[in-house]
Amino acid sequence: MADIVAGTPGDVTAARSLLTAQAVRDRAHEMLAAAAAGDIPEWRVSLPNLAVAADLTAQVVREAYPNLKVPFHSRWRHFTIGGRDLWGERDPPWTTPEDQARAAFDLAVTSVLLDAGAGPAWRYRDGETGAVLGRSEGLGIASLRLFESGALSSDPDDPLRADALAKVDAEMLAEAFQVSPQNPLVGLDGRAALLRRLGERVGRPGGLFDVMAARARTGKLSAPVILDVLLEALGPIWPGRLSLGGLPLGDCWKHPAIKRDDATDGLVPMHKLSQWLCYSLIEPLEAAGVAVVDIDGLTGLAEYRNGGLFVDTGVLAAGDPSDLDRAHLVDEPLVVAWRSLTVALLDRIAPMVRERLGVSDEVLPLARVLEGGTWAAGRRIATTRRADGAPPLTVISDGTVF
Repeated sequence: MADIVAGTPGDVTAARSLLTAQAVRDRAHEMLAAAAAGDIPEWRVSLPNLAVAADLTAQVVREAYPNLKVPFHSRWRHFTIGGRDLWGERDPPWTTPEDQARAAFDLAVTSVLLDAGAGPAWRYRDGETGAVLGRSEGLGIASLRLFESGALSSDPDDPLRADALAKVDAEMLAEAFQVSPQNPLVGLDGRAALLRRLGERVGRPGGLFDVMAARARTGKLSAPVILDVLLEALGPIWPGRLSLGGLPLGDCWKHPAIKRDDATDGLVPMHKLSQWLCYSLIEPLEAAGVAVVDIDGLTGLAEYRNGGLFVDTGVLAAGDPSDLDRAHLVDEPLVVAWRSLTVALLDRIAPMVRERLGVSDEVLPLARVLEGGTWAAGRRIATTRRADGAPPLTVISDGTVF
């Protein structure tokens, strides 16, 4: 994908306006309004079917969390197997909460960036627990074991750090993730390159804890500020993405339904992995004494389980049904619209789920609706519709988007 060539001060200001959660939300709702008006040929929207999706999501929440105490949607959920918190059960080797937070940031950042879709065939067999896991859970445990091994550390006496990312390559990840011709994992080269660029850009990811803690006011840090820090720090690491005024736009794509009279015309920000990372950094920040507020200032995640929920429950229908029978590039208008519509529909479904469960938005903010939740409901319905549990739309992954 070619960069946008622009360099005026106004273009830089316009570019910065796209690097926010609010821009993701605003343009997603514009996309939904356009789809509801029939102006997006790739998708038809049936908002009454949101009730079906909300019923299923509420059912899944009740079954998984009968007390309705749903945790945040974050990477930390994937480090638990059979009730064992594999990260939390260790004897803490750190002398201060800040050191522990830096190590947790190292793990969370590298693990999330390795979390792009695994494909339906790949599995990870964990030697310690005996668990056999696929998809996000398998990627989570595999990345945890990689981190614990000290492979990402420059100091053999301090393995729980990620300050040697320059040495990560596809061969290292293939060994750590048990990849073989019989156990394929898509996007190995892309994942390895992403971690190397991360190291070039930020050095040790744990240092981002200090940057964020310094942005706190009276001990409180707004969740959208976490995203601001991440988008500024990580923007240049994403390959082949758009830029505006020389500023990398990250997970931002083009769709003609979004109209503007400035340089951002047609641009649709998503920032999926960055926001997934935001949710995953809340717990280490709070454990170190930094209270995170305005969590609903972040958006839902433009990914295939949430998006699949809306397709499989009939909220979204492909304008050309045959589009569901073939794979698509992530920058195609069909995929861009699907992902953006997913963000807006998550805002719509969240209060419906709360109503069915009889809880407030304070009890069940969007981060808990996702976890409880729409992501799990999307996976469940996928298993009833397709033998391999794959999402209804296949997106060709380079290992850096989903």
